[in-house]
Amino acid sequence: MSNLVRSRVRAVPPPRAALPRARSLLDAESLVVLHRAAQVLLDDVAGLTTTLVGELREQEPAYRAAIDEDASEVWQEVHQSLLHNVASLIRPRQCRDIARRTSRAIGASRAEQGVPLDAVLHAFRLGGALVWQGLVDETARRHPEDIRLLVHVAADVWNFVDEHCALVADAYRQAERRMAWRRENRLRLMTAALLDGTARITDLPEAATMLELPENGRYVVIAAASAHPHTPGPLVTLPPCTAAVWHTTPEAELAIVQLVGAAMAPEARPVTEGQEGAAHRHEGPDRAGAGATAGAAPGGPLDPAALAAALHAAPGVRVGISSAVVGLAALGEARRHAGTALRACSRTGGVVLLEEHLPAALVVSSPPLGRALAERVLGPLHGIDPADRDLLVETLTVWLDAEGSAQRAATRLYCHRNTVLNRLRRFEQLTGRSLSRPSDLVEVSLALAARRLQET
Repeated sequence: MSNLVRSRVRAVPPPRAALPRARSLLDAESLVVLHRAAQVLLDDVAGLTTTLVGELREQEPAYRAAIDEDASEVWQEVHQSLLHNVASLIRPRQCRDIARRTSRAIGASRAEQGVPLDAVLHAFRLGGALVWQGLVDETARRHPEDIRLLVHVAADVWNFVDEHCALVADAYRQAERRMAWRRENRLRLMTAALLDGTARITDLPEAATMLELPENGRYVVIAAASAHPHTPGPLVTLPPCTAAVWHTTPEAELAIVQLVGAAMAPEARPVTEGQEGAAHRHEGPDRAGAGATAGAAPGGPLDPAALAAALHAAPGVRVGISSAVVGLAALGEARRHAGTALRACSRTGGVVLLEEHLPAALVVSSPPLGRALAERVLGPLHGIDPADRDLLVETLTVWLDAEGSAQRAATRLYCHRNTVLNRLRRFEQLTGRSLSRPSDLVEVSLALAARRLQET
């Protein structure tokens, strides 16, 4: 029975061999036509180059400027590109890599020269169109019957052009990123040198250009720091229209802030110790417009006090503001003053304008001397109860802030005027200092500032 069933089942015929595609023969013939026409173009690549450079001059303004500046450089670039790309159509294995490297090199060099990417891509597409038209014209002139075969490789030719456009674009963008990184790094190093006071006089015009600030403008430096975590966002918000350059250090956030107002002329600027060279840096050719644009930040702060009143610091942020200086060469000194003002700031935060806190700044400038002064003046208070000591120091501090008015100090301390006077007399007895003697009063005021700064 099984044999009978098997006998009635027709054998499945073996699969037929795949017929060769009709296009395979056409492809081979088309490649022959392509190679033949491309070889003619390759033999006259110099003429093709001259034609393409002429097209670029007519159709692409960016290249027109480059040609006017250095026609031989553009001609050589176009010649190398056409030479390797047309050769790739004939011998792809041997010439593909060098053609790609050439396209990438062109993309990178044009990025460094500032030629727009659209212009570079337009140039490559013009070159692709010129090569394709040359292939068609050559075939039509010598072998018109083969035009139909050339059509079969049109997509391959234009895919080749698209590939090289992508290579150019990628190399162009990579070069842009490298240049941006180098510029940012140069800008960071230049800003650091200005704030450290180590910038060379000869570098100041370049620094002014890079920072977009006038070389002879009026500036202050801000130093901001926070010892505790703060809400997300900048430590300091500057008033609108303020020209500023920020720089981060491990110790603080620093800002170079331009003040509105005309800068002093170089010949009228006072020469301080260590700045003799800076005062004469404009004897030679100057950067065009540097003096004219000084302080050209409309709506910005007029002076350090106006800046201190208008800026906003995040809660708990300590801010120190230097005195005004003239010229980028003086930013190193301004940065030191800002650091001094920052150290004079309360631990709980706030804004200290150096010129309004000079006594505290003097104490901060020499911490060992400040500690010695505080110990010499306030040391006798260590022998009394800490609560009494703090009460006397608080009363004395409020009395000084009230400009020596016992009545105003009493109002702030919520006590009677006589109570304030009694505490001041007790302080005099314990320390041997007379608050009516100017020299003693100065020492007491500085000692209190030193004590407060030691506690912060």
